[in-house]
Amino acid sequence: MSGYDVSALRAQFPILEHEVHGKPLVYLDNAATSQKPRAVLDVSRHYYEEQNSNIHRGTHHLAQIATAAHEEAREKVAVHLNASSKEEIIFTSGTTDGINLVATVLGYSGRIGKRDSILISNLEHHSNTVPWQMLCERTGAELKVIPVRDDGTLELDAFHRFLDERPKLVALTHISNAFGTVLPVKPLIQAAHEAGALVLIDGAQAIPHLPVDVQALDVDFYVFSGHKVYAPTGIGVLFGKREHLDDLPPWRGGGEMIKKVDYAGTTYNDLPFKYEAGTPNIEGAIALGAALDFLEGFDDLDAAAHATSAGMDLRFDDPDRSAQLARRSHRLFGRVGDAAAGRRNAVLRQQALGLIFVNVHLFSGTPGPVVLLTDTPSSTNQLG
Repeated sequence: MSGYDVSALRAQFPILEHEVHGKPLVYLDNAATSQKPRAVLDVSRHYYEEQNSNIHRGTHHLAQIATAAHEEAREKVAVHLNASSKEEIIFTSGTTDGINLVATVLGYSGRIGKRDSILISNLEHHSNTVPWQMLCERTGAELKVIPVRDDGTLELDAFHRFLDERPKLVALTHISNAFGTVLPVKPLIQAAHEAGALVLIDGAQAIPHLPVDVQALDVDFYVFSGHKVYAPTGIGVLFGKREHLDDLPPWRGGGEMIKKVDYAGTTYNDLPFKYEAGTPNIEGAIALGAALDFLEGFDDLDAAAHATSAGMDLRFDDPDRSAQLARRSHRLFGRVGDAAAGRRNAVLRQQALGLIFVNVHLFSGTPGPVVLLTDTPSSTNQLG
């Protein structure tokens, strides 16, 4: 395939130098976690060898350079998501942590109570299900679930019927971890807002594959994990619109999230530190910034040409076509991202083996380093 230098790309991932049963390691489980390129590993090592310090508190040299590196990483995330400011970027331990944060503070705030409803879909990971169940148990709200068609797409008629009931929150995946379904989240968010609902999008599977513009989506909350996008485990991001983050209460107490403390009461810190109690995962945040640099460092690719040579059909620029294409055996469904963002996503569904789910990064000059392939029947395939 013209322009593909697989050996050079593999060489950027030290773990792929290993052999298994005398053969080069082939890693296929990227929906669960990604392997780490040398550029990210080097940044992690550099932090501990050259920068290690607590941040935002000390005035000594290491504290200053570690703080600067940590906040530079926050800025990189804000730019990657096109957030309006870095104060809308909250570092978490991952997608699960971010969703639990939102669920908890919505409960604390009293915004969700008895006779209210929360709407999710039957495509959701447990991380985007159980926190809402727990919130409903605490508040008396009701959890409602949008059904999914046999082809893995949402029952949109049911979605709109549920919106007629005026849910307080809609929480949806961007890309399903099990089916690979790519939801047309922008019109879904717009419809939810018109019904008066807040919207949270689980972007754990989307960030490695699609350009995400939180301002264009007009999403209230967007969460993802670093370890699925070449960063270490234990680091993630919650994007939240400033208006919500300012208004909602903190969810954990401790150092960093306070501005002033006495025994009569506490004044909470400004964003984003209001939601970042305690010493953060400093190295993880800095390495996440390096991972996003790595992702954005690839040039753009003519995805259609490369996919055609692989026997794929990428003719689905309109996300509304996903349902049509999903019904066809040996077809792709989802959407291709903006070419300017320099990365593409293909999700292949082949009915002959029950379910084959493939995530392929397609970059100019090099293929994506990872492919997930599973022939497990969809009823039991719960990767991620």
